[in-house]
Amino acid sequence: MPIKHAALKQIRKDRKRQERNQAVRSELKTLTKGLRALLSAQKLEEAKMLLQQLAKQYDHAVSKGIIHRNTASRHKSRLMRRLHQAATRSP
Repeated sequence: MPIKHAALKQIRKDRKRQERNQAVRSELKTLTKGLRALLSAQKLEEAKMLLQQLAKQYDHAVSKGIIHRNTASRHKSRLMRRLHQAATRSP
């Protein structure tokens, strides 16, 4: 009996964590899409502010163990590189 009860509780905990992690990942993807849209529209000031917020979100996801730190670092680096390229291209 206790083994089954513990297993059921673990399943409930896993589902709750999965939903929370999926929400965080989805938010990261949404913010990334928004940043790319701003960069393609050459709205660099807004993009810079959004990039700061996005970097903070990535760091928070890393601290909670939702994504790996190297993955977050890679994403942040690529987005910062895109921002820099857009800034140097603009007149």
